[in-house]
Amino acid sequence: MKNIAIFLLVNLFALTISAQLTEIPQQEIPEEYGYIVKIGQTVPEFEMELTDGSKVKMSELRGKIVMLQFTASWCSVCRKEMPHIEKDIWLKNKNNKDFALYGLDMDEPLDKVKRFEKEMKITYPLALDPGADIFYTFAAKGAGVTRNIIIDKNGKIVYMTRLFKLEEFDEMVQVIDLLLKS
Repeated sequence: MKNIAIFLLVNLFALTISAQLTEIPQQEIPEEYGYIVKIGQTVPEFEMELTDGSKVKMSELRGKIVMLQFTASWCSVCRKEMPHIEKDIWLKNKNNKDFALYGLDMDEPLDKVKRFEKEMKITYPLALDPGADIFYTFAAKGAGVTRNIIIDKNGKIVYMTRLFKLEEFDEMVQVIDLLLKS
């Protein structure tokens, strides 16, 4: 009897560990997150200027799974989250032609953003967001960073986070994985 119980516990544990999302969770975004965009909405068009001077338009990213990470050097929660984004998302997917990740730094000058990038030891591209114009396309005035937006291949917003909560972050990683498989 003891062996059967151990067998069942081991199998239950194995099933729990191997559990993967099979569909994108239906997210209810709390009002206090401060988003002015909604799940299912087409991502607004904008152009980003990266720290290397190149420019990227959202419309050029159609056909890819896109992660936008809104950040700032003064944000302690951003600093906590960024190594996880680097390790668990960027390094795993950077060579996938169907994936794009951009950090958008909120209203800081180029030299500061480059220092921040180097200090954080991240290799995913950072873009400038002067005046936080891009940020305020997604979030209400006065809303804070860090936040992430996941966009599907059709340009629809499918997942959004606010602050760094490990459970929500892990679910976001699974959503990206699921979208890349489909």
